[in-house]
Amino acid sequence: MAEATPPTRPFFPGRGPHDPGLALFLNAGDPGPPEVFADLLLALDDAGVDCVELAVPFPDSITDGPVIRRSAERALDRGVDLAATLRLLAGVRPRMRHTAVALLADWRHTVAPLGPPEFMRRARDSGADAVLVHGAPPRARPRCLEAAHHIGQPMVTTCYARSEPAVLDEAARTASAYLYLVAHYGRTGATPVEPVSLEPVLTRLRKLTDAPLAVGFGVRTAGDVAALGRAGADAAVVGTALVARLEAALLAGEDPVAEARACVADLLISTSDTSNGRNP
Repeated sequence: MAEATPPTRPFFPGRGPHDPGLALFLNAGDPGPPEVFADLLLALDDAGVDCVELAVPFPDSITDGPVIRRSAERALDRGVDLAATLRLLAGVRPRMRHTAVALLADWRHTVAPLGPPEFMRRARDSGADAVLVHGAPPRARPRCLEAAHHIGQPMVTTCYARSEPAVLDEAARTASAYLYLVAHYGRTGATPVEPVSLEPVLTRLRKLTDAPLAVGFGVRTAGDVAALGRAGADAAVVGTALVARLEAALLAGEDPVAEARACVADLLISTSDTSNGRNP
């Protein structure tokens, strides 16, 4: 299996216990049309978001709750597929000054039909700073890692807080962008994160890798972000909390870009100690 290769640019630079980084999940093309989505990405960049996990929409995700699934369906209804996602990314990426983009793609729907080498090439050429492959079976992971390693495409690896030690070790050893620690089993948006309970696994992973450690699933508030930093995470990943606010803005006929800015402002101000947060 391929060893991790150094990332082309740092993820969550300078972040740590007193200033955790922020990653946000979005389905490409939601909200749309393309020019609105591009404005949204640029607004997040301007607000100081460290990373956007940009998903190629796919249907019926077993790991996503209803909010994320509705977002994917809206994007799919607009015809947003891999080609459209890569066009969106290639068009806006040169204008983004701060935010890195990790392209998230489902193995069965997106990566396997092309094959890992071709998918990784297209992702790199579109401007993706990293790739996260969702739902890859164990036998496919070495192929993805090798294809990415061959062209110098950094990879986000994943594991659960309750994964077996061998799984934790592999995720730590092969992370070349960052390691995404999924806080708990279940679907996105269903259960709040419990940062204190994650301290032992974060301590273990910290000893195994120099890659940043990001925690997601159930991160909803600025207090959650700050508490994850204190627990040892370099960053927090927020998905459902943001997508729900964007959905509400759309239903109310309000500006989703303005709502995204407000959401980021809320997340970057610590509820317990404002000196630990970043106010864009």
